[in-house]
Amino acid sequence: MQLLVTGATGKVGQAFLGRFLADPKWAGANVLALCHNRALPETDRLKVVRGSIADPEVITAAVTGTTHVIHMATVKEDPIQAMDVAVKGMFLLVDAFRRSADAKQFVLIGGDCVVGHCVVKWEEPVTELSPFRPYPGVYALSKVLEETMLTQFGTQYGLNWTTLRAPWIMEKDDFRCALSFGDDQFGGPAWTDYMADADRRRYAAENRTPLMIAADGKPLKRNFVHVDDLVEAMLLSLDNPAARQQLFNIAMTEPVDYGVIAEQLQRTRGMQPAEFHTNLHSNLLDNAKARLQLGWTPKVDMAALVDRAFDYVRAADDPRKVWYVG
Repeated sequence: MQLLVTGATGKVGQAFLGRFLADPKWAGANVLALCHNRALPETDRLKVVRGSIADPEVITAAVTGTTHVIHMATVKEDPIQAMDVAVKGMFLLVDAFRRSADAKQFVLIGGDCVVGHCVVKWEEPVTELSPFRPYPGVYALSKVLEETMLTQFGTQYGLNWTTLRAPWIMEKDDFRCALSFGDDQFGGPAWTDYMADADRRRYAAENRTPLMIAADGKPLKRNFVHVDDLVEAMLLSLDNPAARQQLFNIAMTEPVDYGVIAEQLQRTRGMQPAEFHTNLHSNLLDNAKARLQLGWTPKVDMAALVDRAFDYVRAADDPRKVWYVG
């Protein structure tokens, strides 16, 4: 096996490579990382191809001898780069791969932005059969285009593809920062969309935790997944006949309930909630298909997500650096 990984320097990529290269099941496999702005140190089993995914010559070098692809490279709200990566780059990569005699499986890591995560209201659980309902923005559009393109290559050319659709992916102290009212807040929504900045600073000084109220007047429920659980789903998908031309929602079985989280943080860490109303919606990204067909079960639930994030202590050589806002 030669596994090509794009987006290998991101948090999912690095977590996956660590698990994959250490797993005896894949001891005979080699990895090729396609890197553009950042790179990884090479080893006897990990080699790097440098360049843009939108460059045909780079793609040719990356696909040569490759049997499996895990595609994670993405761009947030940058229209030009997003189209280079998600449209031109994705097309070049998939088209070159499907033409290769070595090609066995193409795995895409998608996102729940294609179904609007907590921006769009759903009256029922979101399954793999639910239609696209992305929220406004280039990033959500790019992920819709990726999923659509990949399924069409399966229809037109018989490509063996798998899409793992994940919500917001957490690692280390991400979730603590996602709840922070301070300047270290990670991701969205920005608290100043719902309160004055003076209130935000006061909540930060008081070490409060957000209790977001959804549009229905109840505490918001939002989908998350821990990077460890996503990596496990990725490993289970590789060379799995049950994953052939299949889309799977890879999320915590129960969404994060901000009311429950506020109670836990108040009880265990003395943090008082700061309640405020939003126009967001509580949705469930249903993971039943992945549990039944892949035998995958997420291990990190709400309580563990909180404890891992708030107990995490960064080493001196592990500064927090956010490459993307979410």
